[in-house]
Amino acid sequence: MYRCTLTPVFLLAVLMCSTALAQDRSGTFGISFTGFVKTDMMYDSRQTVSAREGHFLLYPAHEWLDRHEEDINAHPSFNMLSIQTRLRGNISGPDAFGASTSGAIEAEFFGTVDNDINGFRLRHAYVAADWGSTSVLVGQTWHPMFVAEVFPGVVSFNTGVPFQPFSRNPQLRLMQEIGALRMIAVAATQRDFQSFGPDASGRSVASSAFMRNSVLPNLHLQAQYANKGYIFGAGVDYKELTPRLVTSENVRTDTRVGSLAGLAYARVDAAPLTLKAQAVVGENLADLLMFGGYAVTSVDQTTGAETYTTLGGYSLWGEIIHGRDVELAVFAGYAGNLGAGEEFIGSPYARAANIDHVYRISPRVQWTSGKMRISTELEYTTAAYGTMNTDGSVRDAKTVENLRLLAAVWYFF
Repeated sequence: MYRCTLTPVFLLAVLMCSTALAQDRSGTFGISFTGFVKTDMMYDSRQTVSAREGHFLLYPAHEWLDRHEEDINAHPSFNMLSIQTRLRGNISGPDAFGASTSGAIEAEFFGTVDNDINGFRLRHAYVAADWGSTSVLVGQTWHPMFVAEVFPGVVSFNTGVPFQPFSRNPQLRLMQEIGALRMIAVAATQRDFQSFGPDASGRSVASSAFMRNSVLPNLHLQAQYANKGYIFGAGVDYKELTPRLVTSENVRTDTRVGSLAGLAYARVDAAPLTLKAQAVVGENLADLLMFGGYAVTSVDQTTGAETYTTLGGYSLWGEIIHGRDVELAVFAGYAGNLGAGEEFIGSPYARAANIDHVYRISPRVQWTSGKMRISTELEYTTAAYGTMNTDGSVRDAKTVENLRLLAAVWYFF
């Protein structure tokens, strides 16, 4: 028997056609599609810690020595991928509850895990209501520590990770404007970008369950000033995780671990120059693809109940951009390990716990003509790997480095 399978792309085409008809009949609703086709070509001088066949690069991989003390990871690689190709639908509609309304759906072919490469995945999906000085957004979009007005414009899809927070989260966002000042409050959960914690056997895994079981969502407050080509802002972020519901001794537990983070940022537009900068410091930032996590400090011998401490990190990055149609720019970033608040036992549930610091410098050139853009970028990244102490600091660090040469071709629509 013949069976027809509707692919996401086919369903999207049907949606586009039906939406156009609905707009023609009512005149009160519409959706406009934008996006781009992009192909990346990348050469790395060594193996890397990355996702999707090397496309999303974090930092160079640690030394891996063979029996002759030769570094196996000191081997180059080359790849070409078009999985960042993207489609976005911007939705407009009639007023509701006295507010102007809008929405957006955005997806790409990046997949959600490495085995899902080429998979059509959701990036953004939200509805917004605007009463003028007050607005509300409900849905999935950038985490508030990823400031959409101030983020690195690098060619690489890592968008400045691990120096720049990077995550998209389901959330409720309230924004109040007072002249040029914006006050932003967010309550968010986790989906594709998740915190680490123990599975049933105690191994470290990434899961949204650790935040879901804490009941309290990720809470964020931010103030932003934007006026005449200047943007300045600062924010504070708090989240709680519940690593376990039952101890190793089969005793119910609900011990939580809380973490704080803060950021400050600035952008100055003074044509033909644009300057951007950001600083982040905080605990347990692994879900934002940055340093940090948490670890066990003690275990009750009778009940198996655990107590925890957080591991922290910090980052600084800046960017200088000159021009528009022909853009010359350079990005630089530094991220460091702050260790833990107290001594811990065992291995932490963390990202980059054996790295003392990472830094990167990446100059780029981009040519834009009409709907096409050709980009090239040289990304030099180092990582200092060492032995982790019981306070989370790293000793005897040895630096490895990677040179990525990246070229990309874009077609916008």
